[in-house]
Amino acid sequence: MTMTTDRIRPAGLAAIDREMARQHADAIASYEAAAPMAARAAASLKKTGRLLLIGMGGSHAVNRAVEPLYRALGIEAVALPLSEQLGQPLPIAGKTIFVTSQSGESAEVVRWFNETGGTQETFGLTLEGSSFLARTAPSLIGSGGTELAFAATRSLTVTFALHLAILAALGEDPTGALAVLKTPEDHDVSAALAALETVSTVVTSGRRLQGVAEALALGLAELSRRPCFSLEGGQLRHGPMEMLGPEIGLVLFRGLDGTSGLVTAMAVSAVETGAPVVLFDASNEAAVAGAVTIRFAPATGLAAIFAMLPVAQRLMIAFADARVENAGTPVRSTKITRSE
Repeated sequence: MTMTTDRIRPAGLAAIDREMARQHADAIASYEAAAPMAARAAASLKKTGRLLLIGMGGSHAVNRAVEPLYRALGIEAVALPLSEQLGQPLPIAGKTIFVTSQSGESAEVVRWFNETGGTQETFGLTLEGSSFLARTAPSLIGSGGTELAFAATRSLTVTFALHLAILAALGEDPTGALAVLKTPEDHDVSAALAALETVSTVVTSGRRLQGVAEALALGLAELSRRPCFSLEGGQLRHGPMEMLGPEIGLVLFRGLDGTSGLVTAMAVSAVETGAPVVLFDASNEAAVAGAVTIRFAPATGLAAIFAMLPVAQRLMIAFADARVENAGTPVRSTKITRSE
């Protein structure tokens, strides 16, 4: 059914639109401005060889997405929710620690520093230069100030750009990722949206791009108020495939890396269950029959993330807008979570 009435865009989604409109420019500015502090963070990583990435919500999803990128450089990187590090901590001695918080004011961030005092090898990643985090630890500051809209969009892209600066300081070539930021690919999400039209829940999944899948699931749950969640591809295979069927949408992320064949196999299996499957694809593998494929230029790492994320965000927003009257306006939570 098509509606011709001009519905007023919900205020919460209009706020997200404003954030997304600036995210590429802010990400490029963040990358450039972060270079001096990124060099310090890279020097710490070269010294310790071990990295603990801690954050909450979208910040943890970013940490999960960059975890394999640091591991590929020989760094023993582990991403843990900050709440877990408070309750059942990994040892922090001898590690470089990245504390990520877009607001720099989350309750867990404040408590972690109060309880541990931080370390000489602790760095912050935040969008707010006057925040608790930025005042407490040497920090990479994202450009454009605090994200005002509820669901994380611009803050994810900007934080990834801060990581790009660190990875570049470690010797990675940033050219491909920067090119994607400067000339982003635009893709129509209407076929993907139509495929998910009748589902009650969306499950997202990836292999090396699992962190991006987790970021999308978080935003879907926040905006659509449906129980959308993410399972790493192998974990999805080990039993939870029982839930797949016409009412469960599956969104997969496939990049140009050694795990792409496993994502392909999952897409084929999922299509057989009758589940609507959407495949964000930056590999050079063939399309999967029965899946809606959104194909990007072949890429891996941050170049793939920067290409896919804004398009996935548009799908997330449209999915929520079709289901919720006032999508983007939280009713049970706040932008900055100051309570545990």
